[in-house]
Amino acid sequence: MAEFTMELNDDQKQVRDWIHGFAADVIRPAAAEWDEREETPWPVIQEAAKVGIYSLDFYAQQFFDPTGLGIPMAMEELFWGDAGIALSIVGTGLAAIGVVANGTEEQIGTWIPQMYGTPDDVKVAAFCSSEPDAGSDVGAMRTRAVYDQAKDEWVLNGTKTWATNGGIANVHIVVAVVDPELGTKGHASFIVPPGTPGLTQGQKFKKHGIRASHTAEVVLEDVRVPGSCLLGGKDKLDERLARARERAAAGGGERVKNAAMATFEASRPAVGAMAVGTARAAYEVALDYAKTRTQFGRPIIDNQGVAFQLADMRTQIDAARLLVWRASWMAVAGKPFTSAEGSMSKLYASEVAKKVTAQAVQILGGNGYTREYPVERMHRDSAIYTIFEGTSEIQRLVIARTLSGMPIR
Repeated sequence: MAEFTMELNDDQKQVRDWIHGFAADVIRPAAAEWDEREETPWPVIQEAAKVGIYSLDFYAQQFFDPTGLGIPMAMEELFWGDAGIALSIVGTGLAAIGVVANGTEEQIGTWIPQMYGTPDDVKVAAFCSSEPDAGSDVGAMRTRAVYDQAKDEWVLNGTKTWATNGGIANVHIVVAVVDPELGTKGHASFIVPPGTPGLTQGQKFKKHGIRASHTAEVVLEDVRVPGSCLLGGKDKLDERLARARERAAAGGGERVKNAAMATFEASRPAVGAMAVGTARAAYEVALDYAKTRTQFGRPIIDNQGVAFQLADMRTQIDAARLLVWRASWMAVAGKPFTSAEGSMSKLYASEVAKKVTAQAVQILGGNGYTREYPVERMHRDSAIYTIFEGTSEIQRLVIARTLSGMPIR
């Protein structure tokens, strides 16, 4: 277990500078165009694949960094470039992680390569969990998976929403209910191979921000997948369901629920790092602008009203990064989030991103309100951080419940 440190080692610095260079040279010049087009930036994803950033190997190397700082460092630099394009690059990772975390070795070896494709023929994958009536309340999920024993197939029916890459993905990972009586413990994940009949794209959302990232509904109508597409396999699922039923009968349901919450906690610092990247980008634009923009015969940074805002912005960004790094290190070190440190990092960083980008717009004044300057786009992009991967209200609920031990509603 690595000791916690705020100093990146030489290898980490080299990787950081490499990603930063790609973000500066490839992502940023394309950001405004793909935001306006509201389309998946396939050429940029292909460039990321050619240099090795869009690949499972890259994310695996960062994920297994013993300090825990590989993923947050990579996310911050990519999202510093542009949030929409960066999400298009990293969106497949969520589906891939779902397979790596829950799948068999055979499933991992078979499906992960198909999620990414090749540098000459890039593919994307989608993780489909949220539903029209089941966002924060995952227990309200309605998509059902029924096992057809005669054919050794699972039949999926339902509608997923807010799916990154939904409908355009080569491979979809779909979370569905297999035992409604067990609540969230009765869920399972399924691989839907490319070209499977019955899976179609529903509404594509026209979004306020992160517009270069494709977000859509995924409709499943009698979608049949082989038994081998159940992540982890049926034997493992049957064992897990049996344990859940035993615990529920023994009155241990709440303990199981808390254990599941700990899993979600561990993924939230990465989103916090994305928010830090966007906030840092907006701060840097505002700082440079304040040094060069003159009013009343002097740079506007000479005015306390502007300088103090920048001081607060930088302080909040650094504080957010420290919370993200702490939670990331705790996760890789196996330390329990006894105070919901994962949710703390995501909550604070996402709120900072919204605040800092708004202040950047204010510092640039009328220019900040136009699309001629990137802070307008960054401000729109920042709104997503307080919504996805658990809203700020849900983060506060998780933190309050963890601190108090009470079922706060």
